[in-house]
Amino acid sequence: QVQLVESGGGLVQAGGSLRLSCAASGRPFSNYAMGWFRQAPGKEREFVAAISASGGSTYYADSVKGRFTISRDNAKNTVYLQMNSLKPEDTAVYSCAARRLGVRTTSDYDYWGQGTQVTVSS
Repeated sequence: QVQLVESGGGLVQAGGSLRLSCAASGRPFSNYAMGWFRQAPGKEREFVAAISASGGSTYYADSVKGRFTISRDNAKNTVYLQMNSLKPEDTAVYSCAARRLGVRTTSDYDYWGQGTQVTVSS
């Protein structure tokens, strides 16, 4: 089992920044690819960003490319999502997820956190 706990969400004005963190415990963190997903009210969950187990490869949704950066610190068992130039359409619950067998941009991950709310006001 891998337990994931997100933090860092909140209310920010358009154009502002937030950094989300996802702390992992349980199985060795460095064995897992990690992803960030988001779900806005009335919408389906969508992929935001992902990073390979080693941190050597990263992937982004087109809607966040150039504004968001995913990173990980395997010594701290934590993955981050730095979000800059935030827009009202970025408002959603953001969840991190862990996957044992390789990184994916789809939602077939093995473990999920409960999510943290990000609200961007115009």
